Amino acid sequence: MVPKKLGLKSAKELNGATVCVAPGTTTELNLADYFRANKMSFKPVVIEKVDEIRAAFFSGRCDVYTTDASALAATRAANVPAPLTIEDFVILPEIISKEPLGPVVRHGDSQFADIVRWALYAMIEAEEYGITSKNVDEMLKSDNPVIKRILGVTPGMGKALGVDEKWVYNIIKQVGNYGESYDRNVGMGSPLKIARGQNELWTKGGLQYAPPIR
Repeated sequence: MVPKKLGLKSAKELNGATVCVAPGTTTELNLADYFRANKMSFKPVVIEKVDEIRAAFFSGRCDVYTTDASALAATRAANVPAPLTIEDFVILPEIISKEPLGPVVRHGDSQFADIVRWALYAMIEAEEYGITSKNVDEMLKSDNPVIKRILGVTPGMGKALGVDEKWVYNIIKQVGNYGESYDRNVGMGSPLKIARGQNELWTKGGLQYAPPIR
């Protein structure tokens, strides 16, 4: 992330920039790798506390603030000090590392791990088959055998997981499918406005793909 007033459009324009970064993180290593690979130099400003890093960046001590893309979006949405606004800062388009995020559970609790894993799969499957929080009741009447299995009209998966057969129905009714949840929490329906990108369904050029519920 950089101040808009710098007029930068790409991370490849950052040769010689001063960069705020947290020490001992993968971000620090990724930063060094990216600049080295692109034959650029930078001056690191290494600060451990997140609040202090943000303060240094917003006060102009650094040209650039680097961290996970989602954290950059959150920082821009929630931490820009007045009289500055989110429009005064730009997140450059390059994604310079892989930072996959997902649900985790305590090691050794295999049943709960299965339930959490399949809850995510169910939200992805629901989006793929057009099941939303608004139409899920109507979808219970569908003749599509896949949708009937997803929503527990055809039973079996709930018992296998040790939960009620309406487990997917309850998830979708309460929080929506994957796309609805993404949009509401981090996407265009949220203050963060993070594009789906690789988080799109596999049918739309993204990486989100779930095993069938059966």
